[in-house]
Amino acid sequence: MPRLSTKEAPRPLRRSRRAIGSMAEYSSDEEDRKRAPKRRSKPTITQKKKSTNKIDKSDEEVENESENEYIENDPEDSVSDSESLNNGSSSDPVASSGTRNVATRSRRAKASTVSTTTTAAGVTKKKPGPKKGVVKASIAPRKVQRVNTIIPITPLKERSIERSTPATSYELARERLHVSAVPDSLPCRENEFEEIMGYLESALEEGTGTCIYISGVPGTGKTATVLEVIRHLQHKSENNEIPPFDFAEINGMKLTDPNQAYNLLWDCLEKSANPGAEQKKRVTSAHALQLLEAKFNQQDSSQKTTVVLMDELDILVTKKQTVMYNFFEWPNRPFSKLIVVAVANTMDLPERMLSNKVSSRLGLTRINFQSYNHSQLFKIVESRLQGIDAFEKEAVEFAARKVSSVSGDARRALDICRRAVEIVESRIRKQTDSDKPASHVTIGIVNEAIREMFSSPSVAFIQSCSLHQKLFLVSVMRRARRTGLADVEFGDTALDHMETCKWYSIDRPTMSDLMRVCESLGQTRALVVEGGRLDLGMRISLNLAEEDIIMTCKSDKVIGRLLDTMN
Repeated sequence: MPRLSTKEAPRPLRRSRRAIGSMAEYSSDEEDRKRAPKRRSKPTITQKKKSTNKIDKSDEEVENESENEYIENDPEDSVSDSESLNNGSSSDPVASSGTRNVATRSRRAKASTVSTTTTAAGVTKKKPGPKKGVVKASIAPRKVQRVNTIIPITPLKERSIERSTPATSYELARERLHVSAVPDSLPCRENEFEEIMGYLESALEEGTGTCIYISGVPGTGKTATVLEVIRHLQHKSENNEIPPFDFAEINGMKLTDPNQAYNLLWDCLEKSANPGAEQKKRVTSAHALQLLEAKFNQQDSSQKTTVVLMDELDILVTKKQTVMYNFFEWPNRPFSKLIVVAVANTMDLPERMLSNKVSSRLGLTRINFQSYNHSQLFKIVESRLQGIDAFEKEAVEFAARKVSSVSGDARRALDICRRAVEIVESRIRKQTDSDKPASHVTIGIVNEAIREMFSSPSVAFIQSCSLHQKLFLVSVMRRARRTGLADVEFGDTALDHMETCKWYSIDRPTMSDLMRVCESLGQTRALVVEGGRLDLGMRISLNLAEEDIIMTCKSDKVIGRLLDTMN
């Protein structure tokens, strides 16, 4: 390439050294103002004096004094900076001035790191900042300061309340008539007791697993009979008449999720295997299922037989029915020592609700508990009141007949008699000396207790319903009993309602009329209706007690005959 001549080459602009230094100083001051923090420490007395002296001096003198001041404070930096200035001054004046300004800016940045402290005497002292190239990081303290101090929680002291003995015969009667009281004997269930006892005792002696299905309407003594059998078997086990066993009770009403049954069974097996060990951490339902599967698949000669009572089986039924399948399938394994006693309110629950694979695991060992008649209810109440002179014989019989005509629930008969005792006690407290004291519970007092128990707002509402509204409530109740489910479909209930009207020669309503009947009962909360749909597949359920419906509709001629066929 042709080289440019010296005449064609651009000439550099010539400026004086003073002008170049002032321009560089102006730019450095602008950068310092931008980089400076918003908060600056107040100048000390010595700094104020220096600033006043520098006002009258020229720029070069101020620069020289500042350089000499920093050189005295930091000799290493002064030597390096002076060498750079000397080296720069030998070559180009522009470069040397730029180097000098760079050194000035570095000294000013270093000077900004110097902090001042004030002593008690008012004299300010300078603290040297960090060395060149070293950044000191601020470390947070490791201790956390809390506003609320952590105080160890001390448990409350246990209070021992002495149980007072009943002072009067009425107090003793109230105590014995309570549904939670355990009687000395369980009358009217001797045959069922012996049957359950034989099945469980033979399975314990053989060391094998089995399944027993017990059904019956509420209040017929299913759970009480099973618990009485377990008490007798545990007494025999203590006397070394039968092998020892463990007992676990799983109530579907007390579980928030059916899968929690796995946790309860695993905890029982762990406590049986390690009775003296500390309680381990709880496991999830899925992990407990895996542990139970491995437990029942391996042979363990030291493992005792476990008897599991699964009460309220209707609630433990899920869509996939995995819980029921596992509990009914484990007793059939060769190395399993599990006995499952299932209790439900529906007789044909396995055929209607459970699949074939689940009902086949259940086996053929089934026991049905029939409803109590009036003579059995009378015998049950009399056994509780043995040795207590508080009731007339006719009053107990009247209560037993009233309950047996409605449901045959022994718990309801006990509640009525207990309420009658409370009425007598309240009258005794209010009576004066001139009044004749009531010594026994009479038929009139029992009738008053019955009216109180059945004079609820729900009973008053049922009495005010029309004929088709009462029939629809009874149809929902019948359908729920047949299927064993609380929720039923509207289409099936409507068909049952129309068939009943045809059988008893009642004007048959249309499907749209029954839909309006269902809507009216849903608006009054007598029925729980599935929201968002009004078709044949709509799910509905009763929001009233079945006993209130039976007690109210029993007096009707047509519905009374229909209820008699249900019982």
